Amino acid sequence: MELICVGLNHRTAPVEVREKFAVAPSKLGDAANELREKTGVQEAVVISTCNRTELYVLGGDDSIASLQTILGGAEHCYHSKRMDAAVHLCRVASGLDSMVLGETEIFGQVKDAYQAALSAGATGGTLNRLFQKTFSIGKKVRTETGIQEGATSIGNVAVDLAEKIFGHLKDSEVMILGAGEMSRVTAQSLQSRGARSIFVANRSYDRALELAQKMNGHAVRFDDWQLVLAQVDVVIGSTGAPHTIVQKADVEAVRRKRKYRPLFFIDIAVPRDIDPAVEEIEEVYLYDIDTLEQIAGEARTQRARQIEICEEMIRAELVKMQLPGM
Repeated sequence: MELICVGLNHRTAPVEVREKFAVAPSKLGDAANELREKTGVQEAVVISTCNRTELYVLGGDDSIASLQTILGGAEHCYHSKRMDAAVHLCRVASGLDSMVLGETEIFGQVKDAYQAALSAGATGGTLNRLFQKTFSIGKKVRTETGIQEGATSIGNVAVDLAEKIFGHLKDSEVMILGAGEMSRVTAQSLQSRGARSIFVANRSYDRALELAQKMNGHAVRFDDWQLVLAQVDVVIGSTGAPHTIVQKADVEAVRRKRKYRPLFFIDIAVPRDIDPAVEEIEEVYLYDIDTLEQIAGEARTQRARQIEICEEMIRAELVKMQLPGM
């Protein structure tokens, strides 16, 4: 048995493919156990974020084909084994493999994925040691290198895009759909750029209210977000819904009331919150999470040397482990 990783991410698969294989945070433990049942692997952890779905297992060579099938076939998948798989996991947890280099959210997402698999009884000695070591390495990478300098969050990059569109955000009104961690980071960035008004809509009104109060913004009941659509300039989609929230008809219904002013949608959710058809409306502009790759690429180029330093650190730390299966 050896350590194996099979996955797809923002480099190998567009968002319309990634969203088909996204796993809700509450389902990660069940998904890890389903992997064991379907493929016969001994241990499993499933990581699923807006940019990737990855399967980490302790299995045999024949496991790779089975895991690729689960992710829709080999066309959009990559795989690695043993030390290479361990290095890849550390790169992911450290933000080196992210759309936004050095992003902070991924570290917590990997921790949550591991905890879900652990609680579900899907891990054993090998993956337990590997993930615990990964978190130690991730912390070291973040504290001892300059990898987090600059924009380190997808939410921050989304706000960068909004600011480029408007020139500045001081006169704009923004609505955020969703009140999770990504929404919080995005709202903080919006606030720091001086957005005039921030509205937060979430299925749990209490969570919307909590986030809105921190931002000196306004909470909106989820059933009422269409009413706010008539006045805002930017809508950022960041819910965990399994289907689109904003439809073309929602926007068409408020066009006249908006006096056909430009409306910008930035969709950082996977699965997507905004129906791609809204972009067919003349004054509407839609940017999904893949669009942010262009902005994130600038930071990646500037910090190429930091990536080399981080990867050298990762390999040196993993060699010390001498973990079976690597």
